[in-house]
Amino acid sequence: MIEKKVNFYSVIIGTELLNGRRLDAHFPFLNKELLKRGWEHKASFVIEDDIDLMHNIFNLIKADENSVMFCFGGIGSTPDDYTRVIAAKSFTDYKMEFHEEAMHLILKQFNDEAYPHRINMAYLPINAKLLKNVVNNVPGFYLENRFFFTPGFPSMSQSMVIEALDKYYLKSKSKYRVTLTAICSENDLIDIMHKISKNLDLSSLPKIIDNKRKVVISLAGYDKKEVDDNFRLFINYLNDNQIKYLLEDIISKK
Repeated sequence: MIEKKVNFYSVIIGTELLNGRRLDAHFPFLNKELLKRGWEHKASFVIEDDIDLMHNIFNLIKADENSVMFCFGGIGSTPDDYTRVIAAKSFTDYKMEFHEEAMHLILKQFNDEAYPHRINMAYLPINAKLLKNVVNNVPGFYLENRFFFTPGFPSMSQSMVIEALDKYYLKSKSKYRVTLTAICSENDLIDIMHKISKNLDLSSLPKIIDNKRKVVISLAGYDKKEVDDNFRLFINYLNDNQIKYLLEDIISKK
């Protein structure tokens, strides 16, 4: 079980997703797999095949020392497959090499047809490790055990996602979560929200039921005492201001 803070990012590359020619299947799959293991997305980007935009996004994610990235698309051998080169530009100071094992897999799969183009899919950032492709043996790759690059085809990428998560990010320490529903508007609770620890996840979901304003307040964190102490601030505030509320019957873990 991993207890360190980890921020998961997904980068989904494909102009065809943005112009509506295809529907994205990567985010829902990755998000489901993260949640199964107790993780959450920090952010997800769907971007066109633009080298400057890709470089900027990769650098943004790299700047987060707790980041883990799953990138989908652009690792093929066509002229618009930029991911391998931009990954090298962002993560290995432009340094690339023909990966011997990747070359072997591609040659084994395609024989003479590996040349002149398919073999270039083995030209990877230096020190890359491989992700198994269960469809055609052309591997994905990863760097520093936290930046993972997979094909744009879900049939290939999904098994790579599971391989990476099972190997390096199997399960997160569970967050402790408490929830209440206050019979008031969200605006009534803003002052007390400002006093909640920044270490905690604060969720405020307003709703109107039977013409009555209600707001669901949820606090979550890894330190049970810190969560309970901050939750008590809400309880005291509601009691002091004679605002009715309902506590969740079950104190849950994420």
